[in-house]
Amino acid sequence: MSSPPSLAEIEAHLDHLTKPPGSLGRLERLAARLCHILGTLQPETRPRRLCLFAGDHGVAAAGVTEWPSEVTGLMIANIVGGGAASSALAASSKTELEVIDVGSLSEPLAEVPGYLCRKVRSGTRDLTKDPALTIDEWRQAAGVGRERARSAADAGCRVVAAGEMGIGNTTPSACLAMLLADVPLEGAVGRGAGAGDETFARKQRIVRDAVERARRPLATRADNVDLETAIAAVGGLEIAAMAGFFTEAHRLGLAVVLDGVIATAAALAAERLVPGVRASLIAAHRGVEPAHGAMLDVLELEPMLDWELRLGEGTGALLLMPLLDAAAAMVREMATFGDLELAGPGTD
Repeated sequence: MSSPPSLAEIEAHLDHLTKPPGSLGRLERLAARLCHILGTLQPETRPRRLCLFAGDHGVAAAGVTEWPSEVTGLMIANIVGGGAASSALAASSKTELEVIDVGSLSEPLAEVPGYLCRKVRSGTRDLTKDPALTIDEWRQAAGVGRERARSAADAGCRVVAAGEMGIGNTTPSACLAMLLADVPLEGAVGRGAGAGDETFARKQRIVRDAVERARRPLATRADNVDLETAIAAVGGLEIAAMAGFFTEAHRLGLAVVLDGVIATAAALAAERLVPGVRASLIAAHRGVEPAHGAMLDVLELEPMLDWELRLGEGTGALLLMPLLDAAAAMVREMATFGDLELAGPGTD
């Protein structure tokens, strides 16, 4: 069996396709990233699956959002029923959509295709008072994510993505940006789903105080157990599930399309706990939450789109799927100058 092509070999192949080198711009960089992750010059992008993990957050009761937690359960039903943005974009991009409830406050839905109830607990604790999750709860939710990554791989998916639904989850993502990427408070906390000035100021105070508490055990020790405990203390069940999903997808050699700020916080947690995960990630976009770009920079990922997105649900990842199809088709189907028995540019 031949070894996977190196990045240099992939880029040389792209340069010898029947076009001026680099003339397809960032599509070529996307193609190179996809081929490098999958280890082939014959990349396949279908079937593919978006696993959307849902969970509620105790901190929502502290007034960090204008939206009530009941919306999480309503949106789970809406997504499963086909009425959400993620539902429409998944259908239009021919991406399988699976919703996994790992920790909402709502009652489980009836069993239907594309929906799984895998609750670790009903919402996190209020991180203004207690650690949001214990390390065992974080690991249990991460295990759900790992299992769903294996399921996608078993179904033949080589490209996967993770999305989230959970009112209040920009607060834990801001905490993780500060904790794991040293993003300053003013660059970590955004307005989420439209927080007003009073709510925004309260959210900043809550994030600052929660991160200070989480950092205290790390001041004397910095092993992975302490780090994981700190991450769990400010994290979320859907964030833990996505972190586990990313970690297992990387182990399985899948290409992972990364969504917005919440998913990126989960990816950063996965990278800190299992270094190397970022090598399997393709950043779909840079959203308007300030921490998103900062975390992508730390992960050294180039976002493909900048469309002022702030919805979540995996919508940014879904928007990139047709471009992945185009990138893969370019690599697989374009002729090379060698095929035409012509010397390519820059050759004698």
